Amino acid sequence: MPISKAQQRATKKYDKNHYDGIHMRVPKGKREIISEHAKDYDGSLNKFLNRAVDETMERDKNNG
Repeated sequence: MPISKAQQRATKKYDKNHYDGIHMRVPKGKREIISEHAKDYDGSLNKFLNRAVDETMERDKNNG
């Protein structure tokens, strides 16, 4: 079922108010490798990247 224009606007407004965006560059072909890994473990690329950042920051904090 297609998403209505009103729903698209509401989603865009919600995202703007609740999330910050980060643009990440990776070498050609690596995005697909990361996406497949994320699918196998977390289900989504965004969820996987958030977990990777959180775990790395926690590890850095504990080792610093």
